Amino acid sequence: MKIESCELFETRFPMKAPFKTSFGAETSRRILLVKLQGEGITAWGECTASDAPLYSYETVDTCYYVIRTFLLPAILGKRFADVPGFRRTYAEIKGHHMAKAALEHALWDGLAKEKGVSLSAMMGGTRSKAAAGISIGIQESIPMTIDVVGGFLAQGFQRIKLKIMPGWDVELIREVRRHFPHIALTVDANSAYTLEQANIFRELDEFGLLYIEQPLAHNDLIDHAALQAMIKTDICLDESIESVGDARKAFQIGAGRVVNIKSGRVGGGDESIRIHNLAQEKKVPVWCGGMLETGIGRAYNLGLASLPNFRLPADISPSFRFYVDEIVDPPLIPDAMGEYEVPQGVGIGVEVQEKAIQKRLVRHERVAP
Repeated sequence: MKIESCELFETRFPMKAPFKTSFGAETSRRILLVKLQGEGITAWGECTASDAPLYSYETVDTCYYVIRTFLLPAILGKRFADVPGFRRTYAEIKGHHMAKAALEHALWDGLAKEKGVSLSAMMGGTRSKAAAGISIGIQESIPMTIDVVGGFLAQGFQRIKLKIMPGWDVELIREVRRHFPHIALTVDANSAYTLEQANIFRELDEFGLLYIEQPLAHNDLIDHAALQAMIKTDICLDESIESVGDARKAFQIGAGRVVNIKSGRVGGGDESIRIHNLAQEKKVPVWCGGMLETGIGRAYNLGLASLPNFRLPADISPSFRFYVDEIVDPPLIPDAMGEYEVPQGVGIGVEVQEKAIQKRLVRHERVAP
């Protein structure tokens, strides 16, 4: 595919309800979308950065700047036959994985369309369905949390993940487990704890959790290894894994037994596949994490989640759960058994509705060589 132009769409989508984690609460979300065009092909990607540098140092503003100032000059006007060649054009640019991934995601879509295959097939996917889990933000009370969990279980979601933070952890999980003794249950701390609070995770051991996600600092594999040696429950690494090199080090020292792969966090699908393959070799299960994406990002995640070692339910709840607006057709919705059909149409397998994007547009720019 030859990259003849790129359009950047900065949008702001209101959320149906606040989504609260240990980082804070979001009531709306700025989302940066990219559209690559060339040789009659239109391809879409989504940037997973947030407004503030909390989950990552990257933000919507830094990604817009890096894409516009550094990445686009490297790729515009050039033809790419594969993703590794695309990545080599900007390999000297350090970090900024979410900015890079937004463009790489669009290239995956474009190359799959050029070849007339689905994104899943392009990536080497082997599954036609992907199990759906749900991530539940911090609620106002434990009874409210129990009601929300029950509602999502009734919709068929196969795994419940609860956000926790100091003071909102052991008692919450005790009560949820009392009401739902047999469900697949996990927790996500988003780096909110320190090793000195290991006793909390020893208490969580008694509740039969599938895993505990990212309990400690994003850049501290050593303390995660120490904590994993202290507790029975598997640790799942999220923010700590930004590359296949990070994964190799984590596996080597025993810092965790599960990995959440978020394509935006690691720089795109190519690096995601490398991490997937290493984890498969080491017999470490992986699953596909979510970042409150629109339908564009959700479609991309489903293609990735069709790879064979994505053995645990993904965080790919429908985008209309979060947003009033739907920007893809058909909408991506799990069935009553809590499974998504992996899109089999060419590219990401959904049609992007630009009128819906225009409705929430904050800034738009078209860039050509």
